[in-house]
Amino acid sequence: MAKQKAMRPTWEGHLRLSLVTCPVALYTATERTADIHFNMINPRTNNRIRMQTVDAGTGKPVDRADLVRGFAVSKNKYVLLEKEELDAVRLESTRILDIEEFVDATEIDRIYWDEPYYLAPSGKTGIEAYAVIRAAMEKRRKVALGRVVMHQRERICALEPRDKGILLTTLRTHDEIRATSEVFDRSLPRPNAQMLQIAEKIIEQQDARFDPTRFKDRYEDALRELIAKKKKGQPVVSEAPEQDDEKVVDLMEALKKSLKGGGGPSRDKADRFLEAHGRSKAKPKAKAKTKTRHKAVSRKRAA
Repeated sequence: MAKQKAMRPTWEGHLRLSLVTCPVALYTATERTADIHFNMINPRTNNRIRMQTVDAGTGKPVDRADLVRGFAVSKNKYVLLEKEELDAVRLESTRILDIEEFVDATEIDRIYWDEPYYLAPSGKTGIEAYAVIRAAMEKRRKVALGRVVMHQRERICALEPRDKGILLTTLRTHDEIRATSEVFDRSLPRPNAQMLQIAEKIIEQQDARFDPTRFKDRYEDALRELIAKKKKGQPVVSEAPEQDDEKVVDLMEALKKSLKGGGGPSRDKADRFLEAHGRSKAKPKAKAKTKTRHKAVSRKRAA
C-alpha cells in the first residue's frame, strides 16, 4: 500500500498565551488540488499557449524582470513602486501567534469567517502547553482571537477546539465587508398571511440535518465524466434539459404545488392545510357563482 504524501505546513512558529508558548504548525484545512484546471491549447499543433507581457501603448513585448508595480491614481496615471520600497513596508513574520482575547463564537458574524486551517503541535516540545490551551478553551466554550503574519500580510484569526486539535480560521476585516444598504436598498412588501403559512409548512416538511456528503459539485463531476469519455474515444452526447410543462405564474399556486408534493390522496394538501387554519377555498367560489346568477337575472329582466 502506497504511503500517503506528508502534508507541508503553510506556516510554522509559536502559539503564545500570556507567558505560555508552544511550537505549532499551520496546515490548510481544505483541498483544492482535486479541482480540474485547463490549459490553453493550439488545436492545430496540440501545443500549450504561452502568455506574453506586452506594452499596452507600443504593443511590444516586455521582459517580466524589467516590470515594476504601479498604483492607479487616475486614468493612465500611476504611482510607481520599486521592490525595495515595497519590502520596506512589508510586515516581517515574527513567527509568533499571539492570543489577544477570548470571545463567544456566536458573537462573530458568519460574514467575517474566511479561510480555515488546522493548527497542530510542531514536535514534542511544548505539546503539554498546547493541550492545556486547547482544553481551557473547550471547557470555557470560548474562541481565541489573535494575529498572524502570513505571506507578508497580517491576518486576524480565530482559534477554536476541533476534535483533538485546534481549528484556526482567518477573519475578514470590517473594511472588507460591504454594507447591506448597498444591495438591500428596497423595502420588502408585507407577506400575505396565507402565503406565509404555506411557506412555513413547506419549510417544516423539508426540515433536515445538515449532511455535507450529500452535496457534490455536479459541474466538476460532469467534467470528469466528459474527460474520461474523451480519453476512451467515446462520443459525447449532451442530454436535453428537463422541461416543466406546467408553468406556474401565480405565487400562491406555486406555493400550493410545492406543498402538495407527489402522489397521495386526491385532496390537495394545501387546501387541507388552509381549511385546518380556518381558510377554505370554497367561499371565494360561492361568491363567484352568486355574481354569475345576478348577471343572469339582470339579463332576463333586460330582455
